[in-house]
Amino acid sequence: MATRTVKTRGTERTAGCCVPITESALRERDAAELAEVFSALSDPVRLRLLSIVAAEGEVCSCNLERPLGKSQPTISHHTRVLAEAGLIEGEKRGRWMWWHLVPGQVERLRSLLGGD
Repeated sequence: MATRTVKTRGTERTAGCCVPITESALRERDAAELAEVFSALSDPVRLRLLSIVAAEGEVCSCNLERPLGKSQPTISHHTRVLAEAGLIEGEKRGRWMWWHLVPGQVERLRSLLGGD
């Protein structure tokens, strides 16, 4: 999301990617990007998967089957969706993918939603 000047509560300021949606109307492009992230998070399995990765710091795909109760192909589908939305990144080690959060993405979402 690009830098722009916004007027919030009577004052103008330069804003970057993290202007809370409660302070400034989203531009069409920014709304589309944010909708993609929310779409990725709209599935309970993906929300749980993201929370596991966040809690562990890094997790192997092989260690997601049991806590999620899903098959490896299903886990691969969900990790792909989260990766395409820019929320997690994977590194192939041997035959398995190891997943971690994209640095700053959760904080960015929190800020966009007006959180501290």
